[in-house]
Formats: sequence, C-alpha cells, structure tokens
Amino acid sequence: MKMTRKKEIEELLAEALLRGGEMAYALYKYDMEEHIDDLYDGLKKDGEEFVFAVNENTGDVTMVLITVDKTLYINERAREKLQEMWPETYRANIIHLLPMMVDDLASGIISVTGVKITRT
Repeated sequence: MKMTRKKEIEELLAEALLRGGEMAYALYKYDMEEHIDDLYDGLKKDGEEFVFAVNENTGDVTMVLITVDKTLYINERAREKLQEMWPETYRANIIHLLPMMVDDLASGIISVTGVKITRT
C-alpha cells in the first residue's frame, strides 16, 4: 500500500527530528540558505528568541535554527541546539509541532517556527 505524501513527510520528519536521523546539507544549500536573511528579519520583527525552519524534498530533510544574534545551526547541529534549548520538552514540542510542519511541507512551503521564551 502506497503511503500518502503527508504520511511520508511525517515519517521523514520523525526520523530526522525524533530518532536522530541524518539530514541533507545539500538540500540546505539548495533550498534554505537563500531564506536566512528573511527568517532572521522575521525573528527580529516578532521579538523571538530563535526561529527554526524545516524543509523536505525528495526524501531528504534539512533544518536550520537561527538565534537572536544570528548564529546559524544547520541540520544535526540545529537539532542538538533545539534539544539544549528545550531540555525537558523537546520531544513533546516536536510531536506537537509535527502536524503543522507536515501540512506546510505538503503544501510546498518551508515550515517555520518562531519561539518566544517567557520567563516567570
């Protein structure tokens, strides 16, 4: 039985983000690098602490995380940085965000998540 496109994307993202799978630097260079300035501008405009974007193309996944000082973390380093920033909630947060990411990617757009940290 053939997997639906959304199911395929969900499985690829789960592998990359939840099970430590490899990500494709070539896809980052090809399809994400050109968006860095726009992603960073959005982060600044919205007052976010960091933003991360995920993309998928022909079975490859790439991810970039940008901090407020414009430090870039790409692919596995981005995943590791996000795990550091969300030490107790990484898995739950990714599971929560996965349906939105899948919808974005299935619609042909890069999935972007901006994060504001509230301090109590």
